[in-house]
Amino acid sequence: MERRQFSGAMQGRNLRFVSAPRAGTQRQGRVGFLLLEHFSLPAFTQALDTLVTANLIRADTFATGTFSLDGESVTSDLGLVICTGAALAPAALAGLDLLVLCGGLRTPLRATPELTRLLQLAAEKGVALAGLWNGAWFLGQAGLLDGYRCAVHPENRAALAEIARHSEVTSESYMVDRDRFTAASPTGAFNMVLEWMDALHGRELVDAVADILAFEESRFRRARPALHEKLSEPLREAINLMSANIEEPLSQDQLARYVGRSKRQIERLFQQQLGTTPVRYYLELRITESRRLLQHSDLPMFEVGLACGFVSPSHFSKCYTSFYGYPPSKEVRYGCVKSAR
Repeated sequence: MERRQFSGAMQGRNLRFVSAPRAGTQRQGRVGFLLLEHFSLPAFTQALDTLVTANLIRADTFATGTFSLDGESVTSDLGLVICTGAALAPAALAGLDLLVLCGGLRTPLRATPELTRLLQLAAEKGVALAGLWNGAWFLGQAGLLDGYRCAVHPENRAALAEIARHSEVTSESYMVDRDRFTAASPTGAFNMVLEWMDALHGRELVDAVADILAFEESRFRRARPALHEKLSEPLREAINLMSANIEEPLSQDQLARYVGRSKRQIERLFQQQLGTTPVRYYLELRITESRRLLQHSDLPMFEVGLACGFVSPSHFSKCYTSFYGYPPSKEVRYGCVKSAR
């Protein structure tokens, strides 16, 4: 059976399951986290979790390491002690693509000649530099934000503006300006790392990570910024209707009527903004949800097919196989959620 590819709109959600082996020329991204005393543990873990999740989707895409200035453990803002891998020595900088300076609300704004020189040496070696929470202050103090836009926690905004007068201190939660990455909050750290990841490995991987980790105010309401941020309101409404009607799919006439547009207008919106058709998007959405049900429930295969709008088990199996390369009967069944019978 000829394999089918998910369209760009749905590729990210399925990348972990359909990704082809990476080309041997794709280089591993190497990230070092330098932990300062009382660093923000939520900001650090948001950044680190983003990279670890990417490795779950594409193995060994990133290598990470944690450092302190003296090689000793560092106490976070929550009082949890983190054992670092080593002291950050000049020799270690040559092996990094990105050095992330992790500060926090109670991290004292007190630079040392050792830290300043390490940061300047990293910049000389072409290492991209990042600062979390008030980490940007240390970059600014070392003269490494001159001519750059940056973000820092509001508590430290005035202090950074005072010592980095040739930089533009913004009120954004994160800022990416060439090879400087700064974030003022845990959410900012998440989005900051996603932008760095996008530059290295492309949008598909970013979409895949965001689909797993990104949430809005309710943790059960997924946010997909890459997919939804530039969609028109009628298209967003159409996608929401599709998502809410998986078991009994709407016809194209119903969809157009509920959105208040003609079928032709709906088709044009999907093609222009998502590069696919409404029919294809709806099918890929249902197939994706069927995979999740198979993996994370104990529903029989035919019930999964029915729950995702496939009235014929043979049609469900054929569609599933065409996208994933194996039939639904071969899917891994974790059975995390017991069905009510």
